[in-house]
Amino acid sequence: MLKNYVKTAFKVFLRRKFFTFISLFAISFTLTVLMVATALLDHVFGPLPPEVKTDRTLGVYELRWEVEAGDSRSAQDGPISYAFLDRYVRTLPDVERVSIFTHFFSSPVTSYKDGEKIESYLRRTDGEFWKIFEFNFVEGGPFTTQDEKDANFVAVINEATRKRFFGDQSAAGKTVEVDGQRFRVVGVVANVPIFRPVPFADIWVPISTSKTRDHLDRQNLLGGFQALVLARKPSDVPRTKEAFRVSLSRVEFPNPGHTNRLYAQAETFFEAVSQRLVGSKEESHPERLLAVIVGFMILFMLLPTINLINLNVSRILERASEIGVRKTFGASSRTLIGQFVVENVLLTLIGGLIGFILSFLVLQMLTHSGLIQYAEFHINHRIFLYGLLIALFFGVFSGVYPAYKMSRLHPAEALRRRA
Repeated sequence: MLKNYVKTAFKVFLRRKFFTFISLFAISFTLTVLMVATALLDHVFGPLPPEVKTDRTLGVYELRWEVEAGDSRSAQDGPISYAFLDRYVRTLPDVERVSIFTHFFSSPVTSYKDGEKIESYLRRTDGEFWKIFEFNFVEGGPFTTQDEKDANFVAVINEATRKRFFGDQSAAGKTVEVDGQRFRVVGVVANVPIFRPVPFADIWVPISTSKTRDHLDRQNLLGGFQALVLARKPSDVPRTKEAFRVSLSRVEFPNPGHTNRLYAQAETFFEAVSQRLVGSKEESHPERLLAVIVGFMILFMLLPTINLINLNVSRILERASEIGVRKTFGASSRTLIGQFVVENVLLTLIGGLIGFILSFLVLQMLTHSGLIQYAEFHINHRIFLYGLLIALFFGVFSGVYPAYKMSRLHPAEALRRRA
């Protein structure tokens, strides 16, 4: 029976070419937009290299410090001081690793190669940084905790930086001059896209090689650093969050005579983004951001779905005589509904296939355009599954109602509609 349904469906598609074109355009365009948007979100928040342990990784990215002294009130917020993170985050109990590193929002540093100006994003990290992330090393390896402790002038660079400094030659063992300092390259990693702001950089060097010693100042709570905490397993994440809240309550302030309040969280990157967009200074509310994203997608799908329902009703009305004849010869409502749903699902899957191809082409164009630094977009298995589910949603939802409505027509009424 299914084989007959499919044969009939293709005959209907070829007989009504304009309807088929309009339907395929609506489905493929909608899916292309949704697939590209989903791919972008997946590349920002999904577990992709080097961030493959997102289910048990928490970040301490910002701190808000409010002070009241009599009638005077002040507030500061931003990245955190190294001393604070070293004392209150690195000492968290029962975690696998803690890494401290400079924050992303800094200006690029300038270097020169044969008189040519080269701007690079420099990030100072510790040795634990390389054990939390899983970078793809194409040359050498990372610097170590001992390198950071001994203030060794070593660096890891990305492939783009290797090309700018050394062309197509190997970089391991050679030196690069960055921000007025010379570093020996110990490793080269694959480029990390800029929308992965936590691991992103062009060049990574030990914190201890900093020109200043501001990071050793224990009087400041705010500074230029962030931290990552790797829990031992995903189920330990809530306990790690609570441990940080307890640690926060023990902070010693440089002005204990004033009323001090601190707001900070150990949170996932998605939670950190949600706090900035839809949360408060005390809570992140990631469910709100997720609801907004899902809501926009549903609304975006709703309009073409309604249009497809109207198109399907019109298409089925044109086939009123066929319905009347088939019902006269004993075709059941269930059989007619099955025919129309199969037709619509098949049309939707064809539109979905076109949408996948268009999505792939759009993502390749974004990759090669250079609009997003080091971005390499692709449709992975999760994106494929999302798109397939969306296509099936279109097919079933936009086909069931008009099919059910027309299958309930009396044969005589169906034939009169044709007349």
